Amino acid sequence: MHKVAMVTGAGSGIGKASALALAQAGYALVLAGRRQEALAAVAAEIEAAAGTALAVATDVADAASVEKLFAACADRFGRLDVLFNNAGTGSPAVPMDELPLSEWEKVVGANLNGAFYCTREAFRMMRQQQPMGGRIINNGSISAYVPRPFSAPYTATKHAITGLTRSTSLDGRPYDIACGQIDIGNAATEMTERMAAGVLQADGSTKVEPRMNVQHVADTVVYMASLPLDANVQFVTVMATKMPFIGRG
Repeated sequence: MHKVAMVTGAGSGIGKASALALAQAGYALVLAGRRQEALAAVAAEIEAAAGTALAVATDVADAASVEKLFAACADRFGRLDVLFNNAGTGSPAVPMDELPLSEWEKVVGANLNGAFYCTREAFRMMRQQQPMGGRIINNGSISAYVPRPFSAPYTATKHAITGLTRSTSLDGRPYDIACGQIDIGNAATEMTERMAAGVLQADGSTKVEPRMNVQHVADTVVYMASLPLDANVQFVTVMATKMPFIGRG
């Protein structure tokens, strides 16, 4: 029987790359994201390679939508072995006092509330299924440790993800639920294309930043997922070697 993995934000970027890598590693995939057409394309790619995929249009910031996602997973596969909480968003790089509250609420809804809603449903399923247990992988960010200028909503939510990771790890111990976090720096995806034109730095300058192949992230997610439940990658950082992170500011 296939192990089952769920990836949120699976229609593009890190989520798509990770979903394809998990499918290649033998997992059946539940693909979640807001754009059904993009999810269907990823599912078709998985199925063309003799894999199994279920695409479910989902807004992770909506608790009811997340409940429907997990109900669809349970109905199709009967269990969940791995959840990759990958979905997230950012906000315009403007001074904090100029940021619309709607942008704050959007980022908190997707990055923090969404991760909690999915973790809550996964925890329930993993605790009750037989055999019991599973693994939750949270997409953090190096911004959880060092912020970029004008990134308060994103940075605050990624700090919160670290707290969620630690709490889930602790609360999951009695139920063989492991939880780890991958912190990513400058993976080459649609979201980081702007870095080729230059990104605002802490000293006020704008500089082009190096990026790395997103496959390195996907391979790390597969490694984390593949460990037995008595072993865990608690935190791991995968980043472009020469990006301005160490020594930033």
